[in-house]
Amino acid sequence: MSNFYALIMAGGSGTRLWPLSRQSRPKQAIELIDNRTMFQHAVDRLETLLPPERVLVVTARDHVEVLAAQVPDVPGENFIVEPMARGTAGAIGLGALHLKQRDPEAVMAVLTADHYIRDVDKFRRVLSAAAQVAREGHIVTLGIQPSFPSTGFGYIRRRDRVGTVEGFEVYAVDAFVEKPDAARAAEFLATGLYSWNSGMFIWQINRIMAEFARQMPAFYAQLRTIEAALGTPRQAEVLAEVWPQVRKETIDYGVMEGADDVLVIPVDIGWTDIGDWAAIYQLHRPDEAGNVIVNTEHVSVDTSASFIQGGKKLIATVGLKDVIVIDTDDAILICARDRAQDVKLVVEQLKKDGRVEYL
Repeated sequence: MSNFYALIMAGGSGTRLWPLSRQSRPKQAIELIDNRTMFQHAVDRLETLLPPERVLVVTARDHVEVLAAQVPDVPGENFIVEPMARGTAGAIGLGALHLKQRDPEAVMAVLTADHYIRDVDKFRRVLSAAAQVAREGHIVTLGIQPSFPSTGFGYIRRRDRVGTVEGFEVYAVDAFVEKPDAARAAEFLATGLYSWNSGMFIWQINRIMAEFARQMPAFYAQLRTIEAALGTPRQAEVLAEVWPQVRKETIDYGVMEGADDVLVIPVDIGWTDIGDWAAIYQLHRPDEAGNVIVNTEHVSVDTSASFIQGGKKLIATVGLKDVIVIDTDDAILICARDRAQDVKLVVEQLKKDGRVEYL
């Protein structure tokens, strides 16, 4: 599949993983699970499926240098700089524009740098199958087999099976559904018709550009203006002029919910969205007390079901349960495990207070 490419979105700031994740070194650029960063894992997963020269990365200007150093085999020109964050629709549109210039017949897999996937072999095989389906003109998404009634993910409801490709069943998509409450999530699982929305999409370049033209015409016009300047001396100037005017939008709201002929391949690949410290806790094997201790010496007195990560200092805990403790050189986070999503509120408060040294 010489015209199959991957676009890795690596522009997130990772505010829910503060204080380890910072503006200068966001979550995709740090080692959260093992001695490889999330971004390195995202590139590693494509080995044997795609050569490095067909892996593109869209990220912020401040992150290019650190990310490029982590994957020296990926050519420098494959890093696409987004002047400012404009949502996943903007990042994908800019990436698609650059890929269209390189190969107008390309099939593109949209992936992210903040996913953990346990079954890498199956992931490669399902991407290969999805590329075959996308080559026929369909929009394809990977649906994750739900393991519990999550209220933190969007869902995909499927209709009839339309075929089987390389052993994977392919279904027509009935609807994309927003994050449900607990009762609705339980109902979704009971029907057997729902998958978690992984945010991974596979399509031909001309198909996604046609959807932008139909559903986001103002954005499509902006892309056309940028396209006319690509490869010319005015490329940077035009991008700097146009990009601040782009409306922030997700690809789900901007395109997927209104797209026709969308297919889903439900799959169980051991997928986790590394969004917060609670998600990282779930990826480790806890000790007999249910604690996960990372990179620190820990003294526990009646402490259970907690995540403790540190550095040089001894951490002692007494009478804690379901707590997250993250110790860095200049900041300490102490958080109830079920409030892990709210760590981003700490970052918002620091911004409001002008405490830039902690951002």
